[in-house]
Amino acid sequence: MSAQRPNIRNLREELLSDNWYTLKKYTFELQRSDGTWQTQSREAYDRGNGAAILLYNKAKGTVVLTRQFRLPVYINGHDGLLIEAAAGLLDDASPEARIIAEAEEETGFKVAAIEKVFEAYMSPGSVTEKLYFFIAEYTDEDRSGTGGGLAEEGEDIQVLEWPFEKALAAIRSGEIQDAKTIMLIQHLALQAVFEK
Repeated sequence: MSAQRPNIRNLREELLSDNWYTLKKYTFELQRSDGTWQTQSREAYDRGNGAAILLYNKAKGTVVLTRQFRLPVYINGHDGLLIEAAAGLLDDASPEARIIAEAEEETGFKVAAIEKVFEAYMSPGSVTEKLYFFIAEYTDEDRSGTGGGLAEEGEDIQVLEWPFEKALAAIRSGEIQDAKTIMLIQHLALQAVFEK
């Protein structure tokens, strides 16, 4: 049984900031399940949609991750150096085209055969962004450069090639705390990619 689409009326928006991305305040009326209408107000941050990819080498039993400074997690008490799967905003490109380019920019590996595994909203209470998740097998011959991201975009990315078991253990220990990365590592584990 699918849920019925909610009834919304009198949706109004107010621009609060467009300094980096767009932050708007929305006021609307939502019809509750008992039939009454309730006025609500929410803020939503629109930074566009994105894509993430986890590169893996079945023969070596490894994955490619990145480590880079993230101010929001630093502000929240972390040291700021977050271990992540390669990812980026779509910027009007298709998820497939963008993630192939992003993987090469960030990791130095040029992959062509990518597999889309799912889509997810990462913080639906406040951010409009939807992420497209991919995996791709890589070989040492796929290395086209050193990676590291684009300096003009403020990126200073360290590339990590870890045994898959180390990545799984890093989730349990808390060394990996990035949601998209955890989801992709767990996906590989559930699919038993390294056991085939």
